[in-house]
Amino acid sequence: MAEIQIGIEGETAPAAAAALLQIPGISGSYEAPEQKEGTLAAIATIIGIVGGAIAIAEQIRKWYQEWEKAHPAQRFDVVIFDPNTGSRVLLKAATIEEIAEILKTLD
Repeated sequence: MAEIQIGIEGETAPAAAAALLQIPGISGSYEAPEQKEGTLAAIATIIGIVGGAIAIAEQIRKWYQEWEKAHPAQRFDVVIFDPNTGSRVLLKAATIEEIAEILKTLD
């Protein structure tokens, strides 16, 4: 079964991962690995989507923009791992179409 991992780094990473997985149409889980030297991180794993890849991609992009805006003084980096190519896509620079293409691997 395909799954998509999203790496989140920043002071609010676990809370951000939990909020990401609250998006309607996304199912998955997250974990917050042991931290070193004050770095906070979480890995969200999306195992399924309902409602179409473009719609979910738009919601993920909106989640990212709103979270970043709500926490302007904090570092917030999000990377989507493409299970087909093994490449990493920085969410800040990704288009909705690029996010949707990765999400289609869950179909």
